[in-house]
Amino acid sequence: MKFLERDLVDLHVNAENPEQAIRAAGRLLAEAEAVSPGYVDAMVQNYRENGPYFVLAPHLAIPHARPEDGVKEPAISMVRLTHPVEFGHSAHDPVRLVFGLGASSSDEHLLLLKRLTRLLSDPQNVDRLIKAESYQEMLPVLGGG
Repeated sequence: MKFLERDLVDLHVNAENPEQAIRAAGRLLAEAEAVSPGYVDAMVQNYRENGPYFVLAPHLAIPHARPEDGVKEPAISMVRLTHPVEFGHSAHDPVRLVFGLGASSSDEHLLLLKRLTRLLSDPQNVDRLIKAESYQEMLPVLGGG
């Protein structure tokens, strides 16, 4: 399981729209070989078809697709958007942090979400992720420093 390792985090992403933001988070998953490139397309397609249901809290989006769309290994990536992006969610826009989620089973999906929820349920952690200048500054929040 890959959870916000260094190669899965980009703190400087310029995105003009939700699709670019989703692709940025998905690209990190694909580059880490946790998902196939087709999975990234499926994440975008999922947004096009189902809207911003994965914008789960203020500033936070967790786009994903189905396991059969190309998950190779459970993983979560994160991109921080240089400028907030409106995803079209009535309560939680605009989004600053996009967490790409890839899981190959329901159990993995729940395990990853549980770990991410533990991290993001503390508003101070969210604030620290939004303000971190480097991956090193994120480590205490992630439990690795």
